[in-house]
Amino acid sequence: MKIKVLKKKEPFVEFVLEDVSPAFANALRRIMISEVPTLAVDWIDVEENSSVMFDEVISHRMGMIPLVFNPDKMKADDQAVLVLDKTGPGIALSGDLKSSNKDVKPISPKFPIAELLKNQAVKFEAVAKMGTGHQHAKWQAANAVYQYYPKLVEAGTDRRAVSKCPRGALAMKGKKVALKDPTKCNLCNACSEYGVKIEGDPTKFIFRVESVSGLYVCQIIVCLDNRLSFPACRYMDNKQP
Repeated sequence: MKIKVLKKKEPFVEFVLEDVSPAFANALRRIMISEVPTLAVDWIDVEENSSVMFDEVISHRMGMIPLVFNPDKMKADDQAVLVLDKTGPGIALSGDLKSSNKDVKPISPKFPIAELLKNQAVKFEAVAKMGTGHQHAKWQAANAVYQYYPKLVEAGTDRRAVSKCPRGALAMKGKKVALKDPTKCNLCNACSEYGVKIEGDPTKFIFRVESVSGLYVCQIIVCLDNRLSFPACRYMDNKQP
């Protein structure tokens, strides 16, 4: 198995994985989506809510706010409590939450929870637990997709194939058509009518992974297999690794 990182800018990474089967690539994608443990609000205890938002709506919003946490310290049965106590007028934001664990906080302080008019208030305790995307989407670690790596089987000599490519993946190299940027090719075969043939390599894949949780995207990938040569990451503390 070989891996080559093409682009990496948190929370996104694009890499090429080769010498593996389609079954392995799909298993990797499914695990990144649904099996990597993350932290999310599981339930809330509402003491006061005079806003126009139902308790259930606020609870749902809290569950979908991604939380930063230290994966080295959080165990499967650990919890963290987030407290909100705010009176209007104003918007209750994720930055208003007070955490019982200094390592646990929303990835952004700007997520809206409820809009409060004058004399309206919201006060509750939210309990965050570890879980996986297999249990609920709020614990999903990442969005992950992959495609077969394109390979040029028949080059062709018709220049019209270059302009026909909707993604600019082709170019002329001498008198023949060449695959200038394989990562742009989505195997649409628009160039096939001009004598160019491109096929997907069933042993080589282009992965695109975006973290939607409180983990760095490289942490999500590294935790699957230590043989993957991604750089080590700190837990997400709003600083780039």
